Amino acid sequence: MTRMDRVPETAPTPLQRHYINLSAVALVAGAVAITALEIGAPLGSPLVKICVAIGAPLVIVANGDAALRIWRSAWAWMPIDRGRGLFRLAWVAAAAIGLLAIGAAALVVLSA
Repeated sequence: MTRMDRVPETAPTPLQRHYINLSAVALVAGAVAITALEIGAPLGSPLVKICVAIGAPLVIVANGDAALRIWRSAWAWMPIDRGRGLFRLAWVAAAAIGLLAIGAAALVVLSA
Protein backbone atom coordinates (compact mmCIF):
# COMPACT_ATOMS: atom_id res chain seq x y z
CA MET A 1 0.00 0.00 0.00
CA THR A 2 1.35 3.41 -0.93
CA ARG A 3 1.30 6.16 1.62
CA MET A 4 -0.72 9.24 0.66
CA ASP A 5 0.99 12.58 0.99
CA ARG A 6 -1.86 14.78 -0.25
CA VAL A 7 -5.61 14.98 -0.05
CA PRO A 8 -7.27 16.81 -2.95
CA GLU A 9 -9.00 20.07 -2.15
CA THR A 10 -12.69 19.87 -3.01
CA ALA A 11 -13.39 23.61 -3.19
CA PRO A 12 -11.29 26.75 -2.85
CA THR A 13 -11.79 28.99 0.16
CA PRO A 14 -13.65 32.25 -0.50
CA LEU A 15 -10.54 34.45 -0.67
CA GLN A 16 -7.94 31.93 -1.84
CA ARG A 17 -7.42 33.67 -5.19
CA HIS A 18 -6.80 36.99 -3.41
CA TYR A 19 -4.56 35.76 -0.59
CA ILE A 20 -1.28 37.05 -2.06
CA ASN A 21 -2.70 40.47 -2.96
CA LEU A 22 -4.26 40.95 0.47
CA SER A 23 -1.08 39.80 2.18
CA ALA A 24 1.12 42.07 0.06
CA VAL A 25 -0.86 45.18 0.97
CA ALA A 26 -0.83 44.17 4.64
CA LEU A 27 2.92 43.53 4.46
CA VAL A 28 3.62 47.00 3.07
CA ALA A 29 1.32 48.64 5.64
CA GLY A 30 3.02 46.69 8.43
CA ALA A 31 6.51 47.54 7.17
CA VAL A 32 5.65 51.25 7.05
CA ALA A 33 4.16 51.15 10.57
CA ILE A 34 7.12 49.27 12.03
CA THR A 35 9.60 51.56 10.29
CA ALA A 36 7.77 54.61 11.64
CA LEU A 37 7.92 53.17 15.16
CA GLU A 38 11.60 52.31 14.76
CA ILE A 39 12.50 55.88 13.78
CA GLY A 40 10.67 57.28 16.79
CA ALA A 41 7.03 57.84 15.86
CA PRO A 42 4.75 57.35 18.86
CA LEU A 43 2.27 54.47 18.92
CA GLY A 44 -0.60 56.95 18.52
CA SER A 45 0.94 58.56 15.44
CA PRO A 46 -1.57 59.04 12.59
CA LEU A 47 0.80 57.26 10.19
CA VAL A 48 1.02 54.19 12.44
CA LYS A 49 -2.73 54.19 13.06
CA ILE A 50 -3.55 54.44 9.35
CA CYS A 51 -1.18 51.60 8.52
CA VAL A 52 -2.66 49.43 11.26
CA ALA A 53 -6.22 50.34 10.23
CA ILE A 54 -5.42 49.21 6.67
CA GLY A 55 -3.10 46.27 7.35
CA ALA A 56 -4.62 44.52 10.37
CA PRO A 57 -8.03 43.76 8.85
CA LEU A 58 -6.36 42.49 5.68
CA VAL A 59 -4.06 40.18 7.64
CA ILE A 60 -6.95 38.92 9.76
CA VAL A 61 -9.15 38.24 6.73
CA ALA A 62 -6.40 36.64 4.64
CA ASN A 63 -5.11 34.46 7.46
CA GLY A 64 -8.63 33.60 8.57
CA ASP A 65 -9.21 32.30 5.07
CA ALA A 66 -5.97 30.31 5.28
CA ALA A 67 -7.06 28.88 8.64
CA LEU A 68 -10.31 27.77 7.00
CA ARG A 69 -8.26 25.93 4.40
CA ILE A 70 -6.23 24.21 7.12
CA TRP A 71 -9.47 23.33 8.96
CA ARG A 72 -10.88 21.71 5.83
CA SER A 73 -7.61 19.86 5.28
CA ALA A 74 -7.67 18.53 8.83
CA TRP A 75 -11.11 17.01 8.40
CA ALA A 76 -10.23 15.64 4.97
CA TRP A 77 -7.28 13.81 6.54
CA MET A 78 -9.16 12.38 9.55
CA PRO A 79 -10.54 9.26 7.82
CA ILE A 80 -7.22 8.63 6.02
CA ASP A 81 -4.58 9.48 8.64
CA ARG A 82 -5.88 10.65 11.99
CA GLY A 83 -2.42 11.82 13.11
CA ARG A 84 -2.10 14.17 10.16
CA GLY A 85 -5.62 15.45 10.73
CA LEU A 86 -4.91 16.18 14.40
CA PHE A 87 -1.63 17.86 13.47
CA ARG A 88 -3.53 20.18 11.15
CA LEU A 89 -6.07 20.92 13.88
CA ALA A 90 -3.16 22.01 16.07
CA TRP A 91 -2.19 24.45 13.30
CA VAL A 92 -5.77 25.75 13.24
CA ALA A 93 -5.49 26.43 16.98
CA ALA A 94 -2.17 28.21 16.46
CA ALA A 95 -3.70 30.29 13.64
CA ALA A 96 -6.63 31.26 15.87
CA ILE A 97 -4.27 32.38 18.64
CA GLY A 98 -2.27 34.39 16.11
CA LEU A 99 -5.37 36.06 14.74
CA LEU A 100 -6.49 37.00 18.25
CA ALA A 101 -3.04 38.43 18.99
CA ILE A 102 -3.09 40.51 15.80
CA GLY A 103 -6.57 41.79 16.60
CA ALA A 104 -5.59 42.68 20.17
CA ALA A 105 -2.44 44.48 19.03
CA ALA A 106 -4.43 46.42 16.43
CA LEU A 107 -6.89 47.51 19.12
CA VAL A 108 -4.02 48.70 21.32
CA VAL A 109 -2.58 50.79 18.49
CA LEU A 110 -5.91 52.20 17.35
CA SER A 111 -6.90 53.18 20.89
CA ALA A 112 -3.51 54.85 21.61
